Amino acid sequence: MISRLRRAYRGLRLGTRLALGLGALSLVVFAVVGTALTTSMRGYLSTQLDDQLRLAQLGQSKSIAEHGTLQGKKYYRWYYAVYDVGAAGTPALRRPEEPTDLPEDVTALTALARAQTAAGTEVLRTADLAGSGAYRLRACEVEPGVVLVSAAPMDGLQDTVRRLVTVQVVAFGLALLALVVCGRALLRRGLKPLSDMAHTAHGIASHDLTESEARLPLRADRPGGAPEGEELRTAFNTMLEHIDDSLAVRAEAEQRLRRFVADASHELRTPLMSVRGYADLFQSAAANEPAERERHLARLRAEAARMGVLLDDLLLLARLDAAEVETPLRPQEADLVELVGQAADAFRAGHPGRALTVAPGPAALPLRIDPRRVRQVLDNLLTNAAVHTPPGTAVSVAVSVADGRALVRVADRGPGIPPADRSRVFDRFYRVDKARSRDRGGSGLGLSVARSLAEAHGGSLALADEPGATAFVLALPLR
Repeated sequence: MISRLRRAYRGLRLGTRLALGLGALSLVVFAVVGTALTTSMRGYLSTQLDDQLRLAQLGQSKSIAEHGTLQGKKYYRWYYAVYDVGAAGTPALRRPEEPTDLPEDVTALTALARAQTAAGTEVLRTADLAGSGAYRLRACEVEPGVVLVSAAPMDGLQDTVRRLVTVQVVAFGLALLALVVCGRALLRRGLKPLSDMAHTAHGIASHDLTESEARLPLRADRPGGAPEGEELRTAFNTMLEHIDDSLAVRAEAEQRLRRFVADASHELRTPLMSVRGYADLFQSAAANEPAERERHLARLRAEAARMGVLLDDLLLLARLDAAEVETPLRPQEADLVELVGQAADAFRAGHPGRALTVAPGPAALPLRIDPRRVRQVLDNLLTNAAVHTPPGTAVSVAVSVADGRALVRVADRGPGIPPADRSRVFDRFYRVDKARSRDRGGSGLGLSVARSLAEAHGGSLALADEPGATAFVLALPLR
């Protein structure tokens, strides 16, 4: 039975359980208050009755002392007994003139007279008289050798106490019922944000979050409740926003990963097929002519070199992605202006038909960088300007310092990058010109590698928004 009640209690909602707990606590408080009131009232009424007995016995004592018997007005249902105490100290009942002054059984009155004789002072006691009910007894010495015992009924006192208990039970019961009902309504209203969040959570649970495009459109948007409820609702919605953003990032990452795998497979398939084709040629002895064999071998080496460069770029990107575990940089003190000059000289030597201008700037700009990787970024930017612009297009390089950063701006006056492609120029394997051959257009990893290297140095690489020019700005921290 107890286990069944426990299971039923655990199945109740939080608001109901709190209301029942509040009711139980109130019941304890009401019980304590009711007991204190009842005890206080019983004590007060008992004291009043004792005082009434004492005052009545004062008048009766005078009557006995003057007339030898009880005379005058007597209270209804009160009993009086006069005892004469002999030499042996034993009280003997003096028969009254009216038989109604004594109860059917005077044993309790005689015992009280004996107790008064032994104590020598007034004695109070409550006794149950046979056939009459509960009475309050008081014994006092009227004069030497005479003891008066009076008995007052306690029916009125007990009726008053019972009525008080009844009123308390009814009033406390109604108050308890109102407290539970109103408390349940108030608690339900206060816990409404929790119910809304539970409803939202159930709605989220019905969504399939395993899909790559899964999102969380639900929010706990109903206002109300105490400040704590508002704080919880805000935190809950913030958590959902974070999860939704994480799902979006995950979906984007999965899409990039699929595109990356597809592009990498596509990029590696061409040189691999070329290598396989040349291997088949040599196996079938179809390229035995020395000149033809050298040409095929040169082509084979070119494809292998291209595949090696692609794999090196992929390995570098992987190491940059895992830079928290193992950094691919070897920083040292180097002059950025000198590196830019070396990259410009190499560009002029490799592209003699291109006009390259190095704008005046600082004479020297020492930084703590990896010179080989920074040089790789500069070479990628200059090569990108040469490959993706028509012959004769002017290219410029400028070094400057601004806002605690060293800036290298590589710009050209070519056709520019379409607005739709500007946000994806740094994506891996992405080409602005889809029809460009891989021999001229590269693998689409150059800008991605350059940006990753810049970020590994604590800097950035961005495409500047300049009309009539394509400009990339490399920013490196001075410290």
